[in-house]
Amino acid sequence: MVGKRKWPRKPQFGYDDNHWLSSRCTVKLHQLQALVASAEAGSIRGAARSLGISQAAVTRALRELEAEQQLPLLVRSPSGLSFTEYGKTLLKHARLMLSQLAQAQDDLSRLRGQNVGRLSVGVTPWIMLTFLPEVVPLFRQRLPEVRLELYESLMAVAQPLLRDGSMDFAIGQLQPSATSVEFSSEALFDYQTAVMVKRGHACQDCRSIHDLLEQNWTLNYAPDGHQALMHEVFWQHGASIEEHRIVRAHSLAMLQIMVEMADMCTWGPSILSMAPSFLGRLHVIPLAETFTPRQLSIVRRRNSTLSGAAECFIDCLLQVIRRHSRSAKKEDQQLFETLTLLV
Repeated sequence: MVGKRKWPRKPQFGYDDNHWLSSRCTVKLHQLQALVASAEAGSIRGAARSLGISQAAVTRALRELEAEQQLPLLVRSPSGLSFTEYGKTLLKHARLMLSQLAQAQDDLSRLRGQNVGRLSVGVTPWIMLTFLPEVVPLFRQRLPEVRLELYESLMAVAQPLLRDGSMDFAIGQLQPSATSVEFSSEALFDYQTAVMVKRGHACQDCRSIHDLLEQNWTLNYAPDGHQALMHEVFWQHGASIEEHRIVRAHSLAMLQIMVEMADMCTWGPSILSMAPSFLGRLHVIPLAETFTPRQLSIVRRRNSTLSGAAECFIDCLLQVIRRHSRSAKKEDQQLFETLTLLV
């Protein structure tokens, strides 16, 4: 067909087969950097600016990448860049590779006595409200030059960031779903959960989940966690709620506003009712139905390695948690009424 570009077919066997594999796997670092920068900037010009090189150099790197992979990766148009399915696949792996290389460089710098680099951590809200204010200063004392980035790690937010390497690890609850095969976890706590409303809510003395099915609810869950959450809160107790009554909240602040100002019910860690910002304002409903304790874990991409900075942060976290677990203070003892430490 005249004018149509033909991508070479893969040979079927022998030396040519190995040669095809080696040629298809030839990728240079600057090409991956150009690919990722172009995706993040949305244009060649923006990529060149972020990388500090010329537009011609970015264009050349992308064309070389397409030629070496023998696949169309990008679609160029007046409105900007978009990616083919081949390009999207390579982009996902390119981000992971660059993230791992940056982590390796940070670790080498640390071994040279230079505590520099970046650490990105997702933190579940109740850890953020209880232990995190002590963890961060301790970490800063140990590694003052590391740039620390913290996310409010509801797993709906954390999963895509873990997946593309933007987040080093998360302290959260990994959903028992199909996507969990992408991640590994190390358990920290078993924690109790409960249905909660604002103090003074008309339903605060209800005794069954069935009495709350006409109420409006606000819940948080990862995109792949909806079925598991519905089973945990409603279905296993023979309760069925109309989906339109549930507002999915993507942040603790949004969930708090819906509970306190829109009179919605929610379900989550019982410890939230004892956290300083909720103390005296959030009420645990004494339901006859019980919920299986959940696990809070260190969650990361499967087969990934933790940087020295990540291991230091986890060590600081465990030090603070263990100190509070041994404390005789009333507020600490109340916290650990709903927690079981596993490490």
